[in-house]
Amino acid sequence: MAIKEIKTTPFKDQKPGTSGLRKKVKVFQQPHYLENFIQAIFNAIGGASGKTFVIGGDGRFYNSRAIQTIIKMASANGASALYIGQNGILSTPAASCIIRKHKLSGGIILSASHNPGGPDGDFGVKFNIENGGPAPEQVTERIFEEACKIERYLISDAPDLDLTVQGETVVEQTKVEIIDPVSDYADLMESIFDFNAIRSLFSKGFRMKYDAMNAVTGPYAKEILVKRLGAPESCLMHAEPLEDFGGFHPDPNLKYAKELVQELFSDNGPDFGAASDGDGDRNMILGRNFFVTPSDSLAVLASNAQFVPEYKKGLAGIARSMPTSRAADKVAEHLGISCYETPTGWKFFGNLLDAGRITLCGEESFGTGSDHIREKDGLWAVLFWLNLLAATGKSVEKIVRDHWHKYGRHFYSRHDYEALDPDIAKKLMDDLRAKLPTLKNTTVSGLQVRHADDFSYVDPIDGHVSKHQGIRIFFENEARLVFRLSGTGTVGATLRVYIEHYEPDHSKHDMPVQKALEPLIKAADIIAEIKKRTGRYQPDLIT
Repeated sequence: MAIKEIKTTPFKDQKPGTSGLRKKVKVFQQPHYLENFIQAIFNAIGGASGKTFVIGGDGRFYNSRAIQTIIKMASANGASALYIGQNGILSTPAASCIIRKHKLSGGIILSASHNPGGPDGDFGVKFNIENGGPAPEQVTERIFEEACKIERYLISDAPDLDLTVQGETVVEQTKVEIIDPVSDYADLMESIFDFNAIRSLFSKGFRMKYDAMNAVTGPYAKEILVKRLGAPESCLMHAEPLEDFGGFHPDPNLKYAKELVQELFSDNGPDFGAASDGDGDRNMILGRNFFVTPSDSLAVLASNAQFVPEYKKGLAGIARSMPTSRAADKVAEHLGISCYETPTGWKFFGNLLDAGRITLCGEESFGTGSDHIREKDGLWAVLFWLNLLAATGKSVEKIVRDHWHKYGRHFYSRHDYEALDPDIAKKLMDDLRAKLPTLKNTTVSGLQVRHADDFSYVDPIDGHVSKHQGIRIFFENEARLVFRLSGTGTVGATLRVYIEHYEPDHSKHDMPVQKALEPLIKAADIIAEIKKRTGRYQPDLIT
């Protein structure tokens, strides 16, 4: 074996987004593209020498090939030890768990999360720091700076390793261990939740369906739900990880988890349904004939946390991303604890969690989590709901309706306009931003604007400022619109419009969501001129 120094030149498109660098597979397959970015990570953290990392991904196409390259580069850069998920598989929550449990220097996670896979699909690389969470903005900015000036990278000419067999070997001077990707995470879940109560629930004939969407969580669900909790294996759907996710778009929502939704809304549907995304950090929760919005899910979990052993002592606080509905704010106010509003991106929760300011956190984009790790966690959320169902004896619908009765209902929806011309999308946002000072006290679609701003976040722990995180328009009666461009797509630009209306009147809680939001939907188009500017007369995706 020998270490090679390869001359290279920068790629100017390697700026990490909200969850690392995401591009089409073919972009990552370009000569030097992956290598440049990995070397930029090492350079940005002061080198890999003497450090320990976990490496794994969601099993999508190019996952194994990329892992072989990263092993050779990490060893050439002097890493002390590498821990690789068997078969290259490692969910994002499990990676965070392993970093924290074994006190590693960080981790490299290969995933494009909920984006499609396969040779023509998407790929991604994300670096997590030693607390187990995504690299904060200060670190991702340094990674981009290094990527823009890179001139060479180091790589070993060692042969590929067999990722299918657990065991230990040495590459250059680096210890490389192929590990069970599931056990540490499953043990952590068993320490948080009342597994005896959940086992009893299943023994009484409780029926559920869990859709792994042919992505990373299949092996985790088999170990936890079937082996440890006694659920029948028939409760699992699409539980084998596949490089192209079996043709699925592994985004757990009403559109892409269609088969699961049909089961739960059938005449003899199961009591509970759930799905997770490509890398296992997102979740969708369903009851029989009932959908739980991610915003409501966070609020419900917070208000019922006393039923879970880990959280019986109480919550330090709650955090939500700015576009997420303010349902959690009502719970925090009732509990007498703080509720923090952060920009979109899980990395913004890290400082709050590390400082002990919050216990639970979540985003409207089907992500929920707590201080047990530093990532959102799909299966954790599923187990939390199972624990609540076991402890209360109520159905999913009953739990949510009781919550609305106590706190009021936040009607909420997100409208996505995908693959827009980036110039058109940017002009729309720039013009909307320029319009903000003129909106106050105007009436749009029968609604009076109370306040409008461009959200800026000052981290209460380290003082870091994040500007231009989304345009907010507040109306009377606690109604709100939010506009932002997504940072997770790989084709064109995605405009996201978040629509929220608070309704304390119980007699109006059964109104169809889009009907309840109709005046706000009209206001969004009038204010931003969406149809006129984009030529789109309806969203590509409504969640």
